Amino acid sequence: MKRLVILISGRGSNMEAIVEAAAAEHWAAQVVAVVSDRPDAAGLAWAAARGIRAVVVDRSQHAVRADFDRALLLAVQALQPDLVVLAGFMRILGEPFVRAFEGRLLNIHPSLLPAFPGLHTHRRALEAGCTVAGATVHFVTPALDHGPIVIQAAVPVLPGDTEATLAARVLAREHQIYPLAVRWWVEGMLSIEGLRVRHRDGAPQFLIA
Repeated sequence: MKRLVILISGRGSNMEAIVEAAAAEHWAAQVVAVVSDRPDAAGLAWAAARGIRAVVVDRSQHAVRADFDRALLLAVQALQPDLVVLAGFMRILGEPFVRAFEGRLLNIHPSLLPAFPGLHTHRRALEAGCTVAGATVHFVTPALDHGPIVIQAAVPVLPGDTEATLAARVLAREHQIYPLAVRWWVEGMLSIEGLRVRHRDGAPQFLIA
């Protein structure tokens, strides 16, 4: 049984999607804890109500970033995860954390990477005149929003779209591809080859709405 730890900073809707998929699809895995850098993160209460351990490493209690990074690393290591999943965790992870879980650390980003790393992805896509947008699940490296891509999903940018309407359409796709990517990892179906990730059975790794 694989041990999954999910990191969040807010509501954690992708966390919810993963927890629910793991139960519905009977994965050989268990979400053993949800960790947040904010004690008021709504996702902590959701997790606790379902019997999942909720852990807080409060970033406001660490004036120095390196101290927070160290505290987070120790807290997550103590949970003995096989896989660490970032689901709306709004802190840039330090290199020691990333290296500690190299190959076992997934993130989802609301753009078709390598386009629009960082924040305000939907605004930037609209300003750039993109006709498609989307989301990317990738293995984490020390470079921001960079690393071998597991799966991507695209959505059309519609006339009259706002940041909010585009974000909602992308989020719906995130809730599909993130649980799928985690399940693939749990099942041992992913092979990292340099900057490419291959599914051992050749499952589609790019989805179009």
